[in-house]
Amino acid sequence: MALSRTIRVNLLISNGHFLSHFYVLCLPTMFLTWKDAFQVSFSQLGLTVALMSGATALLQTPVGFLVDKYGSRAFLVGGALLMSLSIATMSLATAFWQIQLLAVLSGIGNSVIHPADYAILSGSIDKDRIGRSFALHTFSGNVGFALGAPVTAFLMLAVGWRETLATEGLLGIPVVLSILVQSTILRDQIRTVPKVGGVILSGRDLLTSRTMLLFFLFFLFGAMASGGVQAWLVTVLHTVKGIDLKLAATALTAYMVGSTMGVLVGGWFADQFKAHVLPFVTVLVIVSASMMLIIDWVNLPGLAIIPFTFVSGLSLGASRTPRDVMLKDAAPPGQIGKVFGFVSAGLPLGSAITPVPFGFLIDRGHPEMVLMLVAGILFASLLCGGSAKASARGETVVVAAE
Repeated sequence: MALSRTIRVNLLISNGHFLSHFYVLCLPTMFLTWKDAFQVSFSQLGLTVALMSGATALLQTPVGFLVDKYGSRAFLVGGALLMSLSIATMSLATAFWQIQLLAVLSGIGNSVIHPADYAILSGSIDKDRIGRSFALHTFSGNVGFALGAPVTAFLMLAVGWRETLATEGLLGIPVVLSILVQSTILRDQIRTVPKVGGVILSGRDLLTSRTMLLFFLFFLFGAMASGGVQAWLVTVLHTVKGIDLKLAATALTAYMVGSTMGVLVGGWFADQFKAHVLPFVTVLVIVSASMMLIIDWVNLPGLAIIPFTFVSGLSLGASRTPRDVMLKDAAPPGQIGKVFGFVSAGLPLGSAITPVPFGFLIDRGHPEMVLMLVAGILFASLLCGGSAKASARGETVVVAAE
């Protein structure tokens, strides 16, 4: 039975998003092997991922401008191809600087994914299904993160690191070809500026408007909280609660599984109850933060902590797709690329901010403050999200052609 057009669009876009996240976490698995192969330091190894992620974060917004002006499909094909070939070419490296250069190139390719994907989904998917499509997009990225390290480790044991990179990189070629062959079903966002009254802004002014800056902070704070939990939950539970490391790791796994499952729940809700997206997000973020405070303040038995971390992750994950839909609704027609490129850059930035200061707190003997700060950051994100929604509701924006 032939797949519907909506399913085909979701599969094409989700496959590319899966690869972009998979490639980010396949590289750290190589570190110990690369250290011996190239005689480099751990800081040089860490710089590889920083270069890849940094290139992606810095270029998402400029790419978003190009996507809005020229369309998404060519950028999506070119970005996915560059990303995949860069990973495959690492298998031929004879010096570590070549690995780092290719990491930058892969990051450049990756920078296309978010602005192009959201622009295509916004133009290709019926508005009554957009929440579920956004959810599948996020879900595929989470699965890519989850599989990047274990699949890479398995292949390295089986065939070696060079063969692993060649295999993983070349796996992207069928994805690129499928997007290219079926590109006619991918409709771009409507780029016609409506003839209505409102605030006339340039693209740059739009991104620095109060609404978009608040959305950026909303995304940033959410990522900061998640980054802090992912980096330090195991350490905090072991240090503060005296929980066995394996059980603490299980609690973190429960958080991650809940977060991934929650994305799909949030997508369904966003489609079914469009008028209640903000209250839904508000309740979920409060629940997630409250679970962390209970874990921190209440002397729970080790096993009892696991359902609390699961509910915290599930709640925060379920808030993500409605959050994305709120941003889409706030974006003026034809501006999805630059808006999502700019705002979603807060996600990798937020994930990078909290591990170091939270680690400093632990070094100073205050691990109990980590989960309190996570909760505080989540509450701050709510203030930004609610203010952004109110600001967007109160204005009509027309973006001048550039």
